[in-house]
Amino acid sequence: MKEQDCLRRFIFEKLGVRGEWVHLRESLQQVKQFQTLANDAVDSQLGQALAAVVLLSATVKFQGSMILQVQGDGDLRALVAQSTNERKIRGLVRSANRVSGSNLKEMMGAGHLVLTIESEISEPYQGIVPLEEDSLAAMLHTYFMQSEQLATRLWLFANKTEAVGLLIQELPDQKHYQSDWERIEMLADTVTEEEMLRLDSEEMLYRLFNEEKVRIYEPESVTFQCNCSRQKISGTLLALGREELEAIFKERDDIEVDCQFCGEKYRFDKVDVENILLNQAMGKEGADTQH
Repeated sequence: MKEQDCLRRFIFEKLGVRGEWVHLRESLQQVKQFQTLANDAVDSQLGQALAAVVLLSATVKFQGSMILQVQGDGDLRALVAQSTNERKIRGLVRSANRVSGSNLKEMMGAGHLVLTIESEISEPYQGIVPLEEDSLAAMLHTYFMQSEQLATRLWLFANKTEAVGLLIQELPDQKHYQSDWERIEMLADTVTEEEMLRLDSEEMLYRLFNEEKVRIYEPESVTFQCNCSRQKISGTLLALGREELEAIFKERDDIEVDCQFCGEKYRFDKVDVENILLNQAMGKEGADTQH
């Protein structure tokens, strides 16, 4: 059975290069069922973003979430993909009803790419690059070059059924492996969309690197899971402030908030909101008492 919904790490023995391969299928479909996708091109961009964030989340050690956001002023206004350190993914798209353009830059217009790590055990990290390349893979290549991090390349492909991705990255503290990196990058650059979508990880790695000694690790499962909660939505309401909330209640009896990632509905009446505001005033910011 074809590998799916998993991440495979690999390393080149005796070389200063590591890599990752990812395939999304069921998890991708679960993300997409809650999104309105204007056309197949937008569908593909969401798949590529989800594959990318899974790959990137596995290159760093953290406990929490990595969020990839591409925002622009074109027909495709926002593309968001998130993965936890446990490979739980979710994503969303915001666009006009009709999206023109044959590549990501044309669809999004002027804007930027933001990569954020929200960690439970350390300060959040955020990096930003302008939206100047045609593809997400090229944008991420620019991001790593401009941020002076480890040399990193990605290859991303997606259709209506599945999304796949390949990443290679130099290992830290490598001083004598430039020629190795260039050789591995050149070999990886021969991969085709058909091969990525058709071949399992071991078949693809053999096709690309059969003259190299590659060690591949056990698969890590990737699943769809939204981490929204009533408490987090309460925090969003708090950010509006008492005055804005009271103005809303002059027009309606309750506030209903839909999660944009999974469609879950959260309902708050006046008593709920008053409790949220009181708890904040008492120093229990974010707490939520239901009745």
